[in-house]
Amino acid sequence: MDFTDVSLTALRVFRAVAEQGTFTAAAGSLGYTQSAVSRQIASVERMAGTELLERRRDGVKLTAAGHLVLRRATRVLEQIDATARELSGLPAQTATVRVGWFPSAGAALLPKTIAALRRTHPGITVRSREGSTPALVRALRAGSVDLALLGSEPPFRPPDTESPALILQTLTERSLCVAVPATHALARSDYIDVADLHGQQWIAGPNTTDDRLMGVWPGLDERPEITHTARDWLAKLQLVAAGCGLTTLPAILAPAAPPGVRILPVRGGPQEQRRLLLAHLPSPLSDAATRTAEALRAAAIELDLPR
Repeated sequence: MDFTDVSLTALRVFRAVAEQGTFTAAAGSLGYTQSAVSRQIASVERMAGTELLERRRDGVKLTAAGHLVLRRATRVLEQIDATARELSGLPAQTATVRVGWFPSAGAALLPKTIAALRRTHPGITVRSREGSTPALVRALRAGSVDLALLGSEPPFRPPDTESPALILQTLTERSLCVAVPATHALARSDYIDVADLHGQQWIAGPNTTDDRLMGVWPGLDERPEITHTARDWLAKLQLVAAGCGLTTLPAILAPAAPPGVRILPVRGGPQEQRRLLLAHLPSPLSDAATRTAEALRAAAIELDLPR
């Protein structure tokens, strides 16, 4: 038995683990049990005759052999998927660009970009996927996305330490804001003093490695009172509108705030800047990916203009 006998299922599972960073996350994304994922990974490594994943306490990291297998597996799986589309009677998608985005970017920037491309370059099809910044970086490395919109916060370190370094371009850099109910006492002013955030009730994201209390003002020197948790930005904002608490908000999402919500800057304390980055591998982009990157930059400039 050698690597030519590896199954497509095992390769798909291996790619999912490499992208998600843990066996548990990969199992959830695929709808498999964790034991089934472990068996498939063991099968791939047995046929490869070497370790492909370095098991660590915080997840997995690809070995040198793992990177090789992932690059080849991604190409094989893309060809299989393209063949399946053609056999089903769908036209081949020769100008497809795969874009990964973290939630706050997708809510505002991506729809505007896709709408612009439909007007200017109707031959380009954008396929997108949401994910956390670490997951999207892994997807870039795996070749599963061509471009990724990533979030970055001080001290603005590179998103990973792998080689070669990703090409990063800052699309926007703006201060973090706070969303408050329009009926709240803090909504009476045009800004919030950081001291007034003490003792407030917060609507935060789930407390996970990739989403650490997102929604609570960073550096708050007290244990925050979290009354609701929600991963979805729209759900958070609707909870704010209902008077259920406060949540932080990237400035790029301010236009998406529903009625009953005020988006306010915060004064005092360290400046909480947030960058929106466009990332890709250092290899040359296709013409379609280049056009998509240009459309993303143009949409970011438009969204960043003062209103």
